[in-house]
Amino acid sequence: MTTLASSLQFASLTQGTQAIELEYQRIFPERVAAPLLVFLHEGLGSIAMWKDWPAQLCEQTGCSGLMYSRYGYGRSTPRPDNSPKEPDYLHEQALDVLPQFLEQLGEDGQKRPIMLVGHSDGGSIALLAASGFGDKLQGIVVIAPHLFVEDISLRGILVAREAYEQGFLRERLARYHDDVESAFWGWNATWTEPQFRDWNIEEDVSRITCPILAIQGVDDEYGTLEQIRRIKKLVPHTELLELEQCGHLPYRDKEAQVNQAIVDFLKRTAR
Repeated sequence: MTTLASSLQFASLTQGTQAIELEYQRIFPERVAAPLLVFLHEGLGSIAMWKDWPAQLCEQTGCSGLMYSRYGYGRSTPRPDNSPKEPDYLHEQALDVLPQFLEQLGEDGQKRPIMLVGHSDGGSIALLAASGFGDKLQGIVVIAPHLFVEDISLRGILVAREAYEQGFLRERLARYHDDVESAFWGWNATWTEPQFRDWNIEEDVSRITCPILAIQGVDDEYGTLEQIRRIKKLVPHTELLELEQCGHLPYRDKEAQVNQAIVDFLKRTAR
């Protein structure tokens, strides 16, 4: 009998000087030789907030999958306070925590191909990871990633803050995070810090050599199409998918188109 997803497990590692536990879950764990899709969630995401899309994508592609919740999210170790993170926190996630996590789980890219699938902040992490160890990756899929801070991004983040303070968003997020204050303010307070206004990863992105599929909705409330078009300018071999009538969640708003694009991308980049 095929097992779609394993039960939740926890990996013990360090982030800086902090010992942390990260929740993770495998999808189709019995597919030990199949390419591995590693899902990197958004700034307020977690394993549970992906819902069933990763499993559906793995089923359609024939791949195995791996999801985890970052420090401060889901059932992973909460951050000790709600203060803003350092401006380089996404670099730390991409170049320190992610490689450490994959190595602990025996996924070094040698046994089978690995493709990162990142959404929003997770897309930025995928880009940074590819700039650091892209030679170990089959490629990356980035969905609504951020390369730099835009006014539309800050407006969307302030709207989210208002919804959280009014209670509706807090109540919804509390279903997915053990410490909802840690999860929300660790994202919101960081992006609205004045020192974060100049955050930019274009130099890092320009070093990427592995295949890239960049996807974004025309109606994304957190970023313009210039985010993924800039990737194309910096890395000409990037493939773009721009989706009409689509917001910040293309894998929900346009699931069929997104899934097919990833299926085709996997075939083209197969080693």
